[in-house]
Amino acid sequence: MRRWNGWGDDSVDAVLSSGAVAMIESLLGPGRPPVDLDLTQVGRTVPASRAAPHPLLIDDRTERVRHARGQSFPDLIALRSGHGLTFPDAVAYPNSPEAVRELLRYAELTGASLIPYGGGTSVVGHVTVLPSATPVVTVDLSHLSDFLFLDSTSQTAVFGAGIAGAQLESRLRGHGFTLGHFPQSFEYSTLGGWIATRSRGQQAIHYGGIERLLAGASLETPAGRLNLPAHVASSTGIDLRELVLGSEGRFGIITSATVRVSPTPEFERFEGYLFAGFEQAVEAVRAVAQARLPVSMLRLSDPTETEVNLASSTAEQAGATDRFRRERGFDRGSCLLIVGVTGTAAARTSQRHIEQVLADHGGFAVPGGTHGSDWSRGRFQAPYLRNTLWELGYAVDTVETAVDWSRLAATRTGVEDALRDGLADVGEVVVPFSHLSHVYPTGSSIYTTYLFRLAPEPAETLRRWTMLKGAASRAIVAHGGTISHQHGVGLDHRAFLEAEKGSLGLDLIRGVASHFDPAGTLNPGKLVS
Repeated sequence: MRRWNGWGDDSVDAVLSSGAVAMIESLLGPGRPPVDLDLTQVGRTVPASRAAPHPLLIDDRTERVRHARGQSFPDLIALRSGHGLTFPDAVAYPNSPEAVRELLRYAELTGASLIPYGGGTSVVGHVTVLPSATPVVTVDLSHLSDFLFLDSTSQTAVFGAGIAGAQLESRLRGHGFTLGHFPQSFEYSTLGGWIATRSRGQQAIHYGGIERLLAGASLETPAGRLNLPAHVASSTGIDLRELVLGSEGRFGIITSATVRVSPTPEFERFEGYLFAGFEQAVEAVRAVAQARLPVSMLRLSDPTETEVNLASSTAEQAGATDRFRRERGFDRGSCLLIVGVTGTAAARTSQRHIEQVLADHGGFAVPGGTHGSDWSRGRFQAPYLRNTLWELGYAVDTVETAVDWSRLAATRTGVEDALRDGLADVGEVVVPFSHLSHVYPTGSSIYTTYLFRLAPEPAETLRRWTMLKGAASRAIVAHGGTISHQHGVGLDHRAFLEAEKGSLGLDLIRGVASHFDPAGTLNPGKLVS
C-alpha cells in the first residue's frame, strides 16, 4: 500500500550503509529523530466536511488525509507532524469524462473548488490543499487509467490521463512499444501529471520530454470540453497543446491523451566513467551533447555526490572503484558519469564513438560495468531515502534548474554557496552536492541535493527549509536559470515565476485561466496567484 506520509510503497525501505550514516553524522552532527503522528492521530484532526453531498464524493477522513498533500518537503513535515495541515472536504474518483463534467457542474452550483490529483507525487505543492472559505474537493484521476487505443502503424497510443507510468509502460511493452518517459517518480506519477507539469524523463535526450511525446489531448474545463486532435504536423496558428503543457490544472482537467510511442529498444546499456575532476567531465559531456551523439542519458555527479554515492554502495564496489582511482592517479576530486545508450543494434557501434570522445577528455570506463547497471536497477528508489533520513533525524531536499553552458559553473557554485550558508543564523551545517541530469547542445540542467538536520520542532524545520529554498531560488534567478527545469511551478516556485515570464507573461497566463475557468474553480493558488 502507498505510504500516507512519505514516499512509495510502505513495504519498501531504503537502507543506508553504515558508511553512509557515518559520513552524514560526521558532516552534520548527530541526528534528532522526530516523534511522528500516526494515521489515526492525524485522522482525528480532520474537521467535518463542508461539501454538499453528491454521489461522486467521499468524505471519509482517511481518504481526506491521504489527499491533503503531495511529496514536497513541506508536505512531509505537515503529514509527519500534523503541523499546518489543511484537508480537502471530500475526494472524488471520476471514471469517465462525463463524471469529470458532472464534478465541474457540482463546483459551479456549490462554489466548491477542485484540485486535480494524479499520482500525488508533486514536489512543489501542486496538490496541496490551501485554507479556503469554500469547500475543496480533490479529484483523484486514478480511475481514468484505461489503455484506449494503439495505432502500431503510426506509432501513437491513447491512454486515460490517470494511468501511472509503470502501468502505462507495461501495457505498451506487451505490444512491443515504449513511451520512454522515465522521471524518478515513474512508478507512481501519471500521464496527466506529466503533461500538466511539463515533465522531463531521465532519458529525454533519446525519447524527448513530454512536450515532444504529447500528440493530442482532451480536457474538461468549466467553459466546455477542449479536444486537441493528434495531427502529424500543422501550421494552423498557435499550437493549443502548449496551453495544456505545464498548465497545472488551472485551465482544465486532462482526461485522456494521445502520445507518440517507439518500438522497444533492441539495445540498451548504462556504463560508468570516472574523470579526474568536474570541470574536465563537464567539457566531455558538452562535447558529446554538441556532437549530437546518440546517447539516451548523461548523468554527471560532482565530486561530493560521487563520494556520497560510493559511501552508499557495496563495500566490494566502493573498494574496486577506489583501487581504480588510485591506479589512474585520481584523488577524491574525481567524479562519476553514467552514460546511457539506447536504440537499435547499431547503437553498439555508436557506443564506441562515445567512449572515444570521453577518453579524449580523460574519461575512463570503470571496470566491471556495475555503476551503470546498479544505477539502472535502482533508478526509481532514491526518493525512499527521504523516509529513511527523516527517521534518522535528517532532512534531504533538492532544487533544480537549467542554464546555458557558459553560465553553468557559476550557477552551480552560486546555488551551492547559497545553500551552504543558508542556516548560518542557527549555526547549522548544510551539505549541498549536484549532478547534471539532462544535457542539451546549448546547456544543461543542474540538480542540487542538500542535507541538513531536523530541528526539535516542526515549525523550525519548516522555517529552515523555507530559508534554504528561498536562498537557492534567488541564486538560480540571479544567474539567469529557469526556476524549474522538470518539476513545474506549483506553490514553491510561484514567487519566482515573474523573473522568467515577466509581468505581461503572467497576465497572459491569468487571462487564459480566466477564459477557461472564469470562477477560479480549478486548483486556485497554483502556478499563478
